[in-house]
Amino acid sequence: MEVGLVFFFELFIVLSMIAIGGRYGGIGLGVAGGLGMSILVLVFGMKPASLPVSVVFIILAAITCASLLQSAGGLELLVKIAERILRKRPRAITFMGPFIASTFTLFCGTTYVAFCIYPVIAEVAAEAKIRPERPLSASVIAAGMGVVASPMSAATAGMVAILSVSGVGLFQILSIALPSFLIGVFCAALSVYKRGKELEEDPEFIRRVNAGEYQSLSSHQGYDQSTANPNAKKALWIFAFGILGIVFLGTFTEFLPHYKMGDSMQRLPTPNLIQMMMLATACLIMLFAKVPANKMGDSSVFRSGLIGVIGVFGISWMTGTFFEAYKPFFVDSLSGVVNDFPYLFGIALFAFSMVVFSPSATVAALMPLGVSLGIPPQVLIVLYPCVCGDFIVPGANQISCVSFDRTGTTRIGRFVLNHSYMRPGFVLMISSVICAYFIASFVF
Repeated sequence: MEVGLVFFFELFIVLSMIAIGGRYGGIGLGVAGGLGMSILVLVFGMKPASLPVSVVFIILAAITCASLLQSAGGLELLVKIAERILRKRPRAITFMGPFIASTFTLFCGTTYVAFCIYPVIAEVAAEAKIRPERPLSASVIAAGMGVVASPMSAATAGMVAILSVSGVGLFQILSIALPSFLIGVFCAALSVYKRGKELEEDPEFIRRVNAGEYQSLSSHQGYDQSTANPNAKKALWIFAFGILGIVFLGTFTEFLPHYKMGDSMQRLPTPNLIQMMMLATACLIMLFAKVPANKMGDSSVFRSGLIGVIGVFGISWMTGTFFEAYKPFFVDSLSGVVNDFPYLFGIALFAFSMVVFSPSATVAALMPLGVSLGIPPQVLIVLYPCVCGDFIVPGANQISCVSFDRTGTTRIGRFVLNHSYMRPGFVLMISSVICAYFIASFVF
């Protein structure tokens, strides 16, 4: 397939919309994608690609369940438990902080829920005379990249929907992504274990102490389990069993219903399983944890999740339309290179995620192209962590955590890109990909 000048005009439209949407993020991605779609279809006459219905519905089901957990007090209970664990072993904060922060993302599928633990990590580190930059930078990165190992995340939902046509299910994805991510978190924490000067030797910390700008906040209240909301405990247990049920049925597919489709038997698709189980889990939380009706749509998780849905919807529809129109060209042009060096596709994933600031949007936009190019599913799973390049340019979490660190050790550099999160970000991503490469050889 040959391309002409029109191709470059259309490519310019796509890249411009990605750049505009990436600047605003969230809803900005969605509406910029919608504008791009309108131009591609109404001006250039492109045929619209299929809507990313399966991915969007999985995300909606997951955020509904997570938001009901928050409304029932389950997330608040998780924060209290995490604070108790951190304060019990303050000298190990550099390693425990990232693992606990990432647990929030693994459990709920969104980095937003880990935000409430960052101030605790910063204060516990300062009280233990440990440079807060070390645990805080690794924790923010670990929570951000935890989406690639979470069965609840929008990114994993996209991977399941895209790779299900290749016979790859949730279990194969998680069996590679989860252990490689956990090893990556350890490597990231190790990379910052002795980073910078010790807290009491740091010039900025000394200046703040001498100027009276820093006072210790050592007094705190411990978590008393006996006073915990019993409904929050119920919600947490129901949520945990819901996730385990999805993983179990996604692994042992022989327990799923099978239907006769023509001359063959087809089992219940994994995306449909996740959608049903998430909504069912949300209903059980609503009933047994007695969630008030007026709180169901008010949670911050629900609002942030809907923003993510809009972003995935718009940008993936636009890029899907463009790639589908020129699919023969991309396959002919790139298949030779990709067949010889399939892991180079990870560079494209990383570069795209840097611009759109969204792992889920990156998965929805580029992973289908990877499948079309004939890249084996196990390679795409190995490269899955590369969709988390949004740490390069500091976002809301990174910037906010600079203010959480009252000692001044966590910084955004003068040139923006030389910030505290760069080292643990690259270490976690690269080590996860390397580990996933070796683990995939056993899974496939």
